[in-house]
Amino acid sequence: MGSSEERVVAVIMVGGPTKGTRFRPLSLDIPKPLFPLAGQPMVHHPISACKKIPNLTQIYLVGFYEEREFALYVSSISNELKVSVRYLREDKPHGSAGGLFNFRDLIMEDNPSHIFLLNCDVCCSFPLPEMLEAHRAYGGMGTILVIKVSAESASQFGELVADPDTNELLHYTEKPETFVSDRINCGVYVFTPEIFTAIQGVSSQRKDRANLRRVSSFEALQFSTRSLPTDYVRLDQDILSPLAGKKQLYTYETMDFWEQIKTPGMSLKCSGLYLAQFQFTSPHLLAGGDGSKSATIEGDVYIHPSAKVHPTAKIGPNVSISANARIGPGARLIRCIILDNVEVMENAVVIYSIVGWNSSIGRWSRVQASCLSCYILDLLCSMKWFQAEGDYNAKLGVTILGEGVTVEDEVVVINSIVLPYKTLDVSVQDEIIL
Repeated sequence: MGSSEERVVAVIMVGGPTKGTRFRPLSLDIPKPLFPLAGQPMVHHPISACKKIPNLTQIYLVGFYEEREFALYVSSISNELKVSVRYLREDKPHGSAGGLFNFRDLIMEDNPSHIFLLNCDVCCSFPLPEMLEAHRAYGGMGTILVIKVSAESASQFGELVADPDTNELLHYTEKPETFVSDRINCGVYVFTPEIFTAIQGVSSQRKDRANLRRVSSFEALQFSTRSLPTDYVRLDQDILSPLAGKKQLYTYETMDFWEQIKTPGMSLKCSGLYLAQFQFTSPHLLAGGDGSKSATIEGDVYIHPSAKVHPTAKIGPNVSISANARIGPGARLIRCIILDNVEVMENAVVIYSIVGWNSSIGRWSRVQASCLSCYILDLLCSMKWFQAEGDYNAKLGVTILGEGVTVEDEVVVINSIVLPYKTLDVSVQDEIIL
């Protein structure tokens, strides 16, 4: 264990409105990091995990969003968790490592001995105290959370090779064209403050090259690198790859779940993963009911205290119901996210879908993914190895209703995306309603 005098800070990269375009239409009305998964904002899950780090003094959220978009949430979560959370807005893109370096003075204000760096769009169990303990034992500059995935999906991520005995990072390559390893980078790190020296070294090298009057033929081929601003530093290509095999970086492998949250379809899966985790971390957040005095609940379900669910409704598994939602008599909800102020009327069915804020599902209507997608997703969700499959999972269609969508009575919506404030009075399948 670390000394009580040690201090730890955490930095969570949250991106910005120009990022996460694949998350539309859900990100049209709310910053992606604040979209609810298992009833909590996406960024809430890594923040809650950071709270468990010994000697944590500060959590920073770094991104491009306007400060006003995070002000209310930052104040609320700081009071709830009794830990200081602060949002830092980047003035321009600096890269995953450059963004960290840009705020180095603030991050080092309390002279921390260790710095956690997390990506907001990662869904996992976040074994941060265990990572920190392993990192101290390794004695290196940084430790990377890694996971084993299928060989077919590995190329969609940063692949790495580690020493099987010492866990030292020996080789790292980002999204290689040929197979390198079935171990991938999870986007969760812990560093010592020496990481800032490494980042500054990359910037200095770029400045030196920019000042040269003549460029060698080899350097002339490196257009993509030379065209980057001197203060734009990528963690993967500029830090991890060059430092691999130099006894500075190590790996910590998780045997638990892991996913990237790039699309609305993946958010639905990740919401279910977090609901399952609540069984062990926050069982009080899970609903229960047998249909006698309250709705019948199957599996893991979150229901906001302000939501109203009729006792004859049947909910679950893997369902999240947000604030002020109203679920009518005989309604059936399976593997879905119901957002604030949604009304699901009498005998309506919602399966593998996300229903946007202030939307309405009419009586005897049905909103669902395609039958084939439902079957495949049910099958894969029941298998332990269903993790980190990247784009393949994203292609399994789910239905997404944007904010303020009205589905009239007895209308069927299958495997479709509906932009905000549309009214559907006829059934649709495999369509994008603009």
